[in-house]
Amino acid sequence: MLYMLINRTHQNLTPEEYAALGKIAQAFYDNVPAGITLHGDWAANDGSCTFALLEAESPALLESTQTPFRAYVDIELIPVSSVSGWNKR
Repeated sequence: MLYMLINRTHQNLTPEEYAALGKIAQAFYDNVPAGITLHGDWAANDGSCTFALLEAESPALLESTQTPFRAYVDIELIPVSSVSGWNKR
């Protein structure tokens, strides 16, 4: 199943916290867990949030990978389907 993962960065992170968040993110990208496929990843220009399109065998697997991020971001995980035009699904 496909999921849109939205991570909204907490306001007022210290430089040290922001650096820690970057290290956690890099560790995820360096070793995407088995059962998860990253199809794309985007960041808001102002650094306030990131968006990722992920495919996973289960939402529980995605939830477990987000645990290290929770101190730094609010997480929203939305099941999505691809569409081609407004009248198709």
